[in-house]
Amino acid sequence: MTTATHRPVTTPEEPLGGAPSDSGAVVPAHVAIIMDGNGRWAVRRGLPRAEGHRRGVEALRRTVKSAIELGIRYLTVYSFSSENWRRPAAEVADLMGLLKLFVRRDLAELHRNNVRVRIIGAREGLAPDIGGLLEEAEALTRNNTGLTLVVAFNYGSRDEIARAMRALATDVAAGRLQPEAIDADAIATRLDTAGIPDPDLIIRTSGEERLSNFLLWQAAYAELVFMPILWPDFDRDALAEALDLFRQRDRRFGGLSAQTG
Repeated sequence: MTTATHRPVTTPEEPLGGAPSDSGAVVPAHVAIIMDGNGRWAVRRGLPRAEGHRRGVEALRRTVKSAIELGIRYLTVYSFSSENWRRPAAEVADLMGLLKLFVRRDLAELHRNNVRVRIIGAREGLAPDIGGLLEEAEALTRNNTGLTLVVAFNYGSRDEIARAMRALATDVAAGRLQPEAIDADAIATRLDTAGIPDPDLIIRTSGEERLSNFLLWQAAYAELVFMPILWPDFDRDALAEALDLFRQRDRRFGGLSAQTG
């Protein structure tokens, strides 16, 4: 497990922006993050959980800015799982309020910085105001060519795979697809992440070491880094630490190590 040694972050919100790093270091094209630990961050400080979530949004702003500067092409964040609806109603309401605030306050700046927003997760049954905000974020930034920010909202990987299977079954039943034509590529095109490369690196904060129903199909060959830092304290130094660990990995994709010779 990685041990974070940098200081906790309590700095004010920062504007987005920056340019890809030209240092020549290998940068994963797609980084996915399980943003865990907001509640624990707040509890340890005697603060309400809502304050932990608010500080988590600030950490997200820092991370998007850092991803742009470091030259990451895709950043996927696990913002709200399909299981999170089981949390207390007041906490869910706080999270929805933060989502609305983030979109309303940050979307224009994301757009100015050429960020494209993609939303993955089930849309059925969402409140109209939430669904409308998600559609607005995607529509406004659809033609941008910089960082793609993929927001996993109302997302669960098993649900995503089940929906993909239903789409394939529907095509087979309608005669549009032969069963023998179903392969890994056919499944991938029905997933919410169709057109997005699989993650090279998945980071989870807070010290927990599991994927929690996040990108199970797409994570087949991802490198996993688990960090003890709580999400509100995540900053550029923490991201750089995770990228350094990624560079030390020997990625074989089922083949022989490059170090074998």
